Amino acid sequence: MPDRHLLDVAYGRRPADRVITGGTLVNVLTGEIYPADVAISGTRIAAVGDLPDTLRGPGTEIIDARGGYLVPGLIDGHLHIECSKLSVTSFADLVVPYGTTSVVSGLDQILVVDGLPGVRRFLDESKNTGMRIWWGAPAKAPYTVPESTVGHTFGPEQHAEAHDWPECVGVWETVQEMVEHGDPAVMDALDLAERHRLPVFGCAPLSDARRIGGLAAAGVRLDHESYSHEEMLEKLRLGIYAIVRESSVAHFLEENIQVVSKVGARRVAFCTDDVHAADVLAGGHMDKLVRMAVKAGVDPVTAIQMATINCAEMYRIDHLVGSIAPGRFADVLIVDSLDDFRVREVVAGGTPVARGGAMITPTAPPERGDVRPFPVREITAADLALRAPEGASRVTVLTMNMTPEQVFVRKRRDVTLPVAGGLVEPSVADDALLVTVVERYGKTGNMPVAMVSGMGLREGAIATSAAPDDNNIICVGASRSDMAVAINEVVRAGGGQVVVVDGEVKALLPLPVGGIVSDLPAAEMAAAETRLDDLAREMGCTLPAPLMYLFFLSITAIPDYAITDLGLVDCVELAVIDPIISEA
Repeated sequence: MPDRHLLDVAYGRRPADRVITGGTLVNVLTGEIYPADVAISGTRIAAVGDLPDTLRGPGTEIIDARGGYLVPGLIDGHLHIECSKLSVTSFADLVVPYGTTSVVSGLDQILVVDGLPGVRRFLDESKNTGMRIWWGAPAKAPYTVPESTVGHTFGPEQHAEAHDWPECVGVWETVQEMVEHGDPAVMDALDLAERHRLPVFGCAPLSDARRIGGLAAAGVRLDHESYSHEEMLEKLRLGIYAIVRESSVAHFLEENIQVVSKVGARRVAFCTDDVHAADVLAGGHMDKLVRMAVKAGVDPVTAIQMATINCAEMYRIDHLVGSIAPGRFADVLIVDSLDDFRVREVVAGGTPVARGGAMITPTAPPERGDVRPFPVREITAADLALRAPEGASRVTVLTMNMTPEQVFVRKRRDVTLPVAGGLVEPSVADDALLVTVVERYGKTGNMPVAMVSGMGLREGAIATSAAPDDNNIICVGASRSDMAVAINEVVRAGGGQVVVVDGEVKALLPLPVGGIVSDLPAAEMAAAETRLDDLAREMGCTLPAPLMYLFFLSITAIPDYAITDLGLVDCVELAVIDPIISEA
């Protein structure tokens, strides 16, 4: 039933709760810019334009936007909130002052840890912040192929329940291999989505025309994973909406924004995918992407449309967010310049929540309960053994090679190493470090060992339990004994990130909420992240964000190799393989 109070205000029969006055409206629906006031009833916009005097009563709060532009709240079109290592509350308090009032997220990391009840708690938590979450139910969880060990899986049975949730806007992160090879659970999820009239969101990096055409035929509506503007253009040509990504570690905006000059921006939006606190505090969130687009030559109004209405239309939520129009949530930004897009004030759900780059009142997180250590036994150096074939004195090992230029793409690098006591040891000189994934849920006790190149560590070990897509513990090290200490410290803390050298814990960032996030304020999280990364660099790591790069090692949706608790995975053949290729 329509909100009668809202309708009374819309028709001028009673005064508004708040009126934003004196501003210049950026109408993203028409592309026009003109003076207009905005009347708010509760959490919604009731009227926009030259408002009658009847809308201003003695109890009406006036928000003075004099000299500013009125812009809809910005939308992040694809975001893994948990990868920030911040709780929903802490993340909202970080990004809302920069103008982000909506995010589309799968909450897929808390899902594999705590199941649908964990997702429900995070969605409910967001209602007390200035940031609303539009939830995409993951096509399948975990995303790993072959399927790694998680606390909770997500399949057709859970989809049938989740599709009725009011926050559910579609099927999230539909990995192209799952569609191409006809994963039965994913096919069932897509059937359910069609019956429930929900759109399907793709995950299709490094795709060619054949595979893109297949995804379009399967009903995939949009995609956020283009590594070049040519790839993005092909998706647009074949009917798939495109989202330009600029994350803390995957910098694709400068490349992919070129598609706007070729075909326009009508079917193009923005997302960040994964961000960390230090990066946001240093440069902003979605507002930064608007500025980057303008700097690249995009018209300011067009850039704002990409960050608002374009994204809302893709996700079919444009009747609720994405524009300043009657009936929409009253998410309104006041900015001083369209060319240099900086947010002066944020109104979210009809209430002023941020001003001058900070929350007016920081949000209090909910009660969490006690920290729960992982059900993992004490690990020793002997557990972290890469065993050579019996009698071998030297072996050739396949290492996953990482580079700063291609953070997500792990290419094959063969290294010949000596064998001592039947074990292949890490070799700093040969840039071959040990890597393991320790199953943290107490189901299998798996901890396979493989090798990685490109991390650059000369000593010690680094480990994280914030590790999509299954959030088991990933550890890389130049020393098996230091790796054991690092893993045990993460277990003891109930989740976290750690740096260990010569048996000493140099720094620990506890992540007690599900073992993946924390209620730390963003500035404290940024300081902790910086400390960990600086220590890793002192140990020789050459990657820009060592701890964040670490957790990409377990993502099997990106070629060519990954490691999960099942072992080293060939991401092209979708099979577990032996890291030891042959005796040398």
